[in-house]
Amino acid sequence: MTYHDTTTETDRWAEILEAAVKTPGLVLSAYSNFHNYSLGNQMAAIFQCGRRNITPGPIATYSKWQELGRQVRKGEKAIELCMPITCKRAKSEAEEDEGKSFTRFLWKRNWFVLAQTDGEEFTPEPIPDWDEVQALSALNIAKTDFDHPDGNVQGFARKRQIAISPVAALPHKTTFHEIAHILLGHTDEAEFSDGENTPRSLREAEAESVALLCCESLGLDGADYCRGYIQGWLEGNPIPERSAQKIFKAADQILKAGRPAGDSK
Repeated sequence: MTYHDTTTETDRWAEILEAAVKTPGLVLSAYSNFHNYSLGNQMAAIFQCGRRNITPGPIATYSKWQELGRQVRKGEKAIELCMPITCKRAKSEAEEDEGKSFTRFLWKRNWFVLAQTDGEEFTPEPIPDWDEVQALSALNIAKTDFDHPDGNVQGFARKRQIAISPVAALPHKTTFHEIAHILLGHTDEAEFSDGENTPRSLREAEAESVALLCCESLGLDGADYCRGYIQGWLEGNPIPERSAQKIFKAADQILKAGRPAGDSK
């Protein structure tokens, strides 16, 4: 099956996601070093570090490093991250929308990695814990009894409910996959069941990509299994840019929802 991407934007997120799928350990490294940022920006930062041979580590703006007693070395080039910018609609636009604000996402080169600085000793913040019960509650998703008659089905999602087979091979991976179906909007009008040996379409590649990002970020088993299924469902086609954006957003929601209170920035 061929997937058509109609976006006119540069396929930056699709390229980063492809690297995450093809490179074991890349997501874990990104999450370990940049967990205070969105998952998409974590991957953007680790991607740039790899391309420029910079040792991954905490990132901050030039002024923030100065506050922390460190100085960016002369000649170092900033890391580029994608940031939300609030804008107001121009007078030339429809009168009813004139002056209303909206959000655009722009790439800004404002950050430097620890390895690009010198100065006082710096102790990174610890990697946050993650709790499934808290995440489901924060996302308004209920876990219900598994009642699917097909023994090959590992889990399913209905509306805002998920169910995981008591004999699921990788229950945490399946949990992430089913939550993803909900956050990606796949259950708005229909019920989806996941049999591990059945070929899937783009929605399955999206949900499994979210599962991969979550498993690798948290250092849980199942990422290699995800990779095989993602490649199988895509059948050699590239992931659409819009899908990549949705995947990073959903994985970020899941990871942040499961953090202890006060540690979800």
